[in-house]
Amino acid sequence: MMSGYWGYYRSDKPKKVKDGIKAKSRRGAIGEKWWSKRWVALLESFNMGSRLGRGRSYARKGQVISIDVQKGLVKSKVQGVQTEPYDIKIRLAPIAEDDWDKATEVMASKAIFAAKLLSGEMPADIEDAFTEAGSSLFPGKKDIKTDCSCPDWTYPCKHIAAVYYLMAEKFDEDPFLIFKLRGRTKEEIIEALRKRRVSTLVEDEGEGEGEAEDEGSTSLDDRPLEECLDTFWEFGEELEFVAPYPTPSEVANAVLKRLGDAPFSIGDANLASFLPRAYEVAGRAALEMAARNVNRDLAPDGSQDEEH
Repeated sequence: MMSGYWGYYRSDKPKKVKDGIKAKSRRGAIGEKWWSKRWVALLESFNMGSRLGRGRSYARKGQVISIDVQKGLVKSKVQGVQTEPYDIKIRLAPIAEDDWDKATEVMASKAIFAAKLLSGEMPADIEDAFTEAGSSLFPGKKDIKTDCSCPDWTYPCKHIAAVYYLMAEKFDEDPFLIFKLRGRTKEEIIEALRKRRVSTLVEDEGEGEGEAEDEGSTSLDDRPLEECLDTFWEFGEELEFVAPYPTPSEVANAVLKRLGDAPFSIGDANLASFLPRAYEVAGRAALEMAARNVNRDLAPDGSQDEEH
């Protein structure tokens, strides 16, 4: 539109916002993780032209006042040239419940999926789980509906683009927001994964017990812990010829990432900030100890050392 057209819309500079949400990236691409870049690539596929650059500028200037992520909906307020900020709504079509169940089944079948998600990472092949279920985690253009209260009739406008970019940085911090926008919260996904993992373990255990009974095998010692404390640390016959070969976890400090900040601090620093280094040192020492035990327990020809 031209400046002053209809008497209420102007292409002036937007009004400054105090304590607005500013993009962390001051230049170049916005979004660091692969899933955030995937979201930005989706945005850029909409052929928004110059509005894309203006939206990125709005995001970096801090013109976005608030962002509220709900199931299938993002509500935001963005300050433009008018006195009152504009109301933004971005709606994403939810994934069908049956498709969610199928995708969760696939994710639960691979332990690395749950491990990475719980540590705040998005598995690189997570989209395969949804493709196998006949759906897509990331929305297509037809799955997104947007609305802005500004007088700009272009679609989507720079105010919506600014929110798109800031959402990418929110995805960097919490990949579960992508799932939430597609219909399921972090808690719902974790619970569903947990149930399916437990169900799978129970089924496998049941099959194992059946095979053991058919072969006349004896089951593992199921006595209460207090009745077998004297032998708790002994290998037993089942582990006599097992040599441990531990490897570093694919997800560094997964437990710490899952737990988040500790409930207390040391000085101005949260206790959790000191623990990664301690975990690294302890983990390296454990690996070295395990390696020494393996070298000690195995004879030069690779067989079990009879004198051990």
